[in-house]
Amino acid sequence: MRIAHFSDLHYGTRTLDEAERCFGAAIERAVAQGAQAAVMSGDATDHALDLHSPAAARLVERVRRLADHCPVLLLQGTYSHEPPGTLDVFRSVGGRHPIHVADRIQQVALTREGDWIASPQWRFGALPVRAVALFSCLPTVNKATVAATAGATHAAQAVGEQLARLLRGFAPSHRIARSRGLPTIGVSHGTVFGCVSEHGVPMAGFDHEFTTGALFAAEAQAFMLGHIHQHQTWAQQGLAGAQLIGYAGSIGRFHYGEEGEKGFLLWEVGTDSACCTLEPTPARRTMDIVFEGRPDLDALREAVARQDIAGASVRVRWTVAEEDRGSVDRGAIQRILAGAAETKLEGRIVPVVRTRMAGISRMARMEDKLRAWAQVSEVNPEPLVRCLAALEEATPEDIAADLLRERDAETSP
Repeated sequence: MRIAHFSDLHYGTRTLDEAERCFGAAIERAVAQGAQAAVMSGDATDHALDLHSPAAARLVERVRRLADHCPVLLLQGTYSHEPPGTLDVFRSVGGRHPIHVADRIQQVALTREGDWIASPQWRFGALPVRAVALFSCLPTVNKATVAATAGATHAAQAVGEQLARLLRGFAPSHRIARSRGLPTIGVSHGTVFGCVSEHGVPMAGFDHEFTTGALFAAEAQAFMLGHIHQHQTWAQQGLAGAQLIGYAGSIGRFHYGEEGEKGFLLWEVGTDSACCTLEPTPARRTMDIVFEGRPDLDALREAVARQDIAGASVRVRWTVAEEDRGSVDRGAIQRILAGAAETKLEGRIVPVVRTRMAGISRMARMEDKLRAWAQVSEVNPEPLVRCLAALEEATPEDIAADLLRERDAETSP
């Protein structure tokens, strides 16, 4: 079975242009490639959306376009992106083919007629006779519920253990489906231990939902994942045949610094094998130009001359001390980057740290105060004491004349 796997669309007010351009192109590509079913593995929205918002309207229209071509399965994603109930509207969206919303742990069979049949419980007692493919759905886990039951300190471990048991529980159904010649597909939304984020960071904490071993133990030929925005796969050849786990990655490039291609996966899933290819989408180009200190406009012009910024989203970052924050010419930077589709200026201000000297206000002599300050600040007080003496004993004109004589002496041959 040929299945189009989309994930992390993140339709929202801020992300609408990128999501719409990329998802629209992906749907047309999936239709042209003859996808027989479509899976959306979570985070279709970037945040809670009002139904009258442009982002919601465009998302519904796109999913309807997809459902006019093939059956569609939508999985519940992260609650902060897709609050519970967000996907309910798609249950009522008409199309030539049905849309199934998987917002609970369940198995779903796709029938010869192109209908979805959901298991009454978390898995089928007996597979539907008309099934042509079996999907095992594991939506986002509510860790708060687990924490309330197992305790906050044990929640991460409890989630991993329970999900591993659950995934093993899907295996018998997948074996039966395989014996009947049916493709078996797992669909979930979460983090695999050891996966790499879109910024190239390995996800190696102890609070991640899955391990590759637990996912392979479900004995599904394909496991389609969402949540991580970087496309990546893991393969295993064993008693269950050739198994493949894959993140589709995000449909577009929603943040600066994201690595790798963006797109959707086109899967070919058989009874004992699975493979997938990444179909790229027209995601935006992003560029980062970083200065350790104040932005050097000449260096910025050279960077722009070396790279094509036309149509790209460019971010310029710099770090300056607090007293130099007003010296950055943001207008000049914007003018240099005029050819970019979008510019983002991020300045990091290093605050001035002042060290206080207890009792300094009670000292009578200015020289004593100066020496106390120098001690706390760890500087040599003698040059400062000489300057203080000059200020007390000489007139401003005499001090200026002395400085000019010293300068002339230094510059004379």
